[in-house]
Amino acid sequence: MQQPPDLAEIFDRRVRRLRRDRAARAFADHAFLRDRMVEDIVDRLDSVKRQFTRALDLGTADGALAAALRQRGIPVVAADAGFAFARAAGGIQCDEDRLPFADGSFDLIVSAGALDTVNDLPGALALIRLALRPDGLFLGAFFGAGSLPRLRSVLMAADEAAGRGVAARIHPQIDVRAAGDLLARAGFALPVADIDHAQIRYGDPLRLISDLRGMGATNILRQRAAAPLTRAHLPHLFDAFAALADADGRVTETVEIVHLTAWSPGPDQPQPARRGSGQASLADALKPVPLKGPSQP
Repeated sequence: MQQPPDLAEIFDRRVRRLRRDRAARAFADHAFLRDRMVEDIVDRLDSVKRQFTRALDLGTADGALAAALRQRGIPVVAADAGFAFARAAGGIQCDEDRLPFADGSFDLIVSAGALDTVNDLPGALALIRLALRPDGLFLGAFFGAGSLPRLRSVLMAADEAAGRGVAARIHPQIDVRAAGDLLARAGFALPVADIDHAQIRYGDPLRLISDLRGMGATNILRQRAAAPLTRAHLPHLFDAFAALADADGRVTETVEIVHLTAWSPGPDQPQPARRGSGQASLADALKPVPLKGPSQP
């Protein structure tokens, strides 16, 4: 498969592998948000009336999504950027933007919780499309823009109060509109991007950071903060966190999960209607589409 040209790296590939290897030690204790992604992907897959014959689980982590596919009779190849996850799954270690698979290798590719930290996401999506057979399905989910706004503000306040200067401690994420545009640019047919708003509650900011670390979801920017949080930060961190707490002392944090659904172009897919042949009015077409509302994990 043709690989995309190397670009200036936003994320540190080596650190990303190390963080995923560290997360593999006790992933199940922290992975409730990824579990939510897996459940939603499986629900979407179950609504598709088709028998898939070979799937790729890209960013397999603990193998929960691969296991769900195998329970449905679908043979699965597992792949992960982390050596420990890939080894435990009996799969392949590779980065999502450097796939080693031949064109047309799969008729289903799924990915939960990995694509938001890929250096070349447009290139990764293009490679995913190429790895799909005609009329193959891609289902993906990852943390999107708008996630963790309160943790971001608390960390910024702690940095400022500690006199260390504001540091990049949470990496930027892609919004749902841009994600949908990238699917189209990658050559997918029938691309859809939507959001699941998850709310999580914590009484302790360090517990929230611990869960993110346990999922391998902490900052891996190449230009990340050189200095970690220190004891000097902690009083300011807890004060800023407490200022955002509800009456019960817990802070409600928001995570936006972007879901992607798209198909590799195929001859039997529905085609756009001939211009001027539509029966719906423009007013109906411009009505806002409701997004999936907030829910508890």
